[in-house]
Amino acid sequence: MEVGEFGKLLEEQIPRLRRYARALTRNASRADDLVQDCLYRAIRKRHLFQPDTNLRAWLFTILHHQHVNDVRSALREGTVVPVEAVAETLGEPATQGSSLDLRDLDQATARLPEEQRQVVLLVGLEGLRYEEVAKILDVPVGTVRSRLSRAREALRHWLGREQPRAAA
Repeated sequence: MEVGEFGKLLEEQIPRLRRYARALTRNASRADDLVQDCLYRAIRKRHLFQPDTNLRAWLFTILHHQHVNDVRSALREGTVVPVEAVAETLGEPATQGSSLDLRDLDQATARLPEEQRQVVLLVGLEGLRYEEVAKILDVPVGTVRSRLSRAREALRHWLGREQPRAAA
């Protein structure tokens, strides 16, 4: 695949990468840096991409691994600030019902453990198949299903949609 053709295919994926990165990092600037790092790595490693495979899944895998590396680096450096600690200062109150629902969903999603939030974002926001998500996160498909089930149950509970099921 030629460099120009590969670049054009990458460009088509940028909106999806940015959306996922913003949902993961909950910070526009860090998300943009994450996408830039992802694209840089993809261009450097384009010889590893198999032309008849899913480019989006390949890019999301790169982005995911870069995010994990960034989080680990931040933990080593001690620069992590929980979103919950500054959440009230990050946005303005919504003025319409649907905006309030989106805000509530966003806040509930932020409460999920990282592993569950990643699965919810990849399946629910990006519309990826369970098999693709499993490959991106490097976990079995059953783990994807389990994390998604637990995340959906928690979200329903936090949003007051239904009571959580009793533990078996």
